[in-house]
Amino acid sequence: MHDIVIRNVLLLDGLGSAPKVGDLAVADGKISALGKNLGAAHQSLNADGLALMPGIIDNHTHYDAQLTWDPLATPSPALGVTTAIIGNCGFTIAPCRPAGRDQIMRNLTQVEGMSIEVLRSGIVWDFETIPEYLAMLERRGVGLNIAAFAGHSSIRSFVMGENAARRTATDAEIDAMRRIVLEGVQAGAIGFATSTSPAHNGEDGVPMPSRLADERELRALVGCLREAGRGVFMLTKGGQTKIAFLEELAAASGRPVVVAALLHNSTNPGVVFDDLDAIAAANGRGRRMAGAISCCPLSFDFTMRSPYPIEGLDAWQPALGKKGEALKAVLADPKFRQAIRDELARPAVFRIFNGEWDKVQVVETAKRANAHYEHHSLTDLARNSGKDPLDFWLDLALDEDLATVFVAQTLNSDEGALAKMLRHPASLVSLSDAGAHLTFFNDAGYGLHLLGHWVRDLQVLSLEEAARRLTAHPAEVFGIQYRGALKPGYHADLLLFDPATVNRGPKERVQDLPGGGARLLTPPVGVHGVWVNGARIADQQGLRPLDRLPGMVLRNFRS
Repeated sequence: MHDIVIRNVLLLDGLGSAPKVGDLAVADGKISALGKNLGAAHQSLNADGLALMPGIIDNHTHYDAQLTWDPLATPSPALGVTTAIIGNCGFTIAPCRPAGRDQIMRNLTQVEGMSIEVLRSGIVWDFETIPEYLAMLERRGVGLNIAAFAGHSSIRSFVMGENAARRTATDAEIDAMRRIVLEGVQAGAIGFATSTSPAHNGEDGVPMPSRLADERELRALVGCLREAGRGVFMLTKGGQTKIAFLEELAAASGRPVVVAALLHNSTNPGVVFDDLDAIAAANGRGRRMAGAISCCPLSFDFTMRSPYPIEGLDAWQPALGKKGEALKAVLADPKFRQAIRDELARPAVFRIFNGEWDKVQVVETAKRANAHYEHHSLTDLARNSGKDPLDFWLDLALDEDLATVFVAQTLNSDEGALAKMLRHPASLVSLSDAGAHLTFFNDAGYGLHLLGHWVRDLQVLSLEEAARRLTAHPAEVFGIQYRGALKPGYHADLLLFDPATVNRGPKERVQDLPGGGARLLTPPVGVHGVWVNGARIADQQGLRPLDRLPGMVLRNFRS
């Protein structure tokens, strides 16, 4: 007898096959049969009118810290995610010696928009090495399946201490880093992750350690994957990092390379397609490469106390690390403002904010007298006031003690371009950033957005192709075994949803982090059930009470 049979459901196998109505059975946490009239079960669910697909594999998350206090990795499971890959961009919390913990946390507050109070209250530091971190996750349990990268910035800090963000590494230091990467991958890390992006700064605007690595260091560390015979190299690239160099690393290591974050910039629209085309050409030469794209417009909620979208500007550097009156003095300086205007006037290969003032709105004012500014763009407000948009923006923030809340839609705002990216053969649907930038945005529901907005509303992808892009495709890229497809013997990671209503809901701010910290959430819409290894963890009301944590720490991957 089966444990569960889901009957009369539209089956999306994750492999891109045409949908068909049938039944799916689960026994002992795995898919035991597909077809019709599958027989008796301890639990039977009639899903007439609903669709069933493999659970979403979210391949770009930052739950490394959160998992130590929240093993469910909320909100992802309620949004259909059954497997999450952590440690992207190389921003991990292992390896880390006790003396380095505070620096790791202070860097995360800047580069990943996390609250230092939340991190200090929440992280449980009962590990130092990567193997010890993986063992900790297994010992404490996880609600969904977790795969973890060995992270470059943490490894560099572990080996080089304060010099990690100051200089290139010596041969001896590179050799020490190689041993840590190899140890991590052999212990079950899914690969090695790093970043060369100029937007990735740690405390006080100091570059994250991985940005100081030269090509010699990268070649050596990625080369560990050939020695290990397994693992994926993941890189968030800056404009100075060329696809040709990454293809060389793919060829030398013989391992897959995932290139992030490929986002469309309306002021320099061809760059993302140049990168995707170069990756496709490399694949044609026998390399295994993918370009990580987002299916969501990149939108940030922020105040000028922590304005992530513009902190990557060179001209903003005098303000980084400043607080209170010192920050206000910089923001009021006419020379500082002119330097920002001058930089925005110059073309750039990539930057998050490009001076598109019509895409920046006032969300919430701190003073009632300014409430009439809410829900208007800086373009309109500046025009009505007779000011330059930058001056209006900073003047309003200063008038309200930097407490004004703004929202900026910075990248991926051209839906025609994004549709082309979604159809590109080299693209990997990715970049939820779940677990990071908690007060700025929340794209953990990117998979539901793909199924609702891009499939049902715009018909850019078929339902079966969208299911494949969220499941079997990332499983193939990252070597995840026996997941990502509806096949007998595969783990029963499942998402049951209504194709007519599925989507993510409007964002809402909640205060449920350690110490009462706030974050943005987007609730699921049209989700009827989520199963991890055969255990139902979510239904129409969201997460269900659990008597056990059904997830697994994934350590074995296809070579």
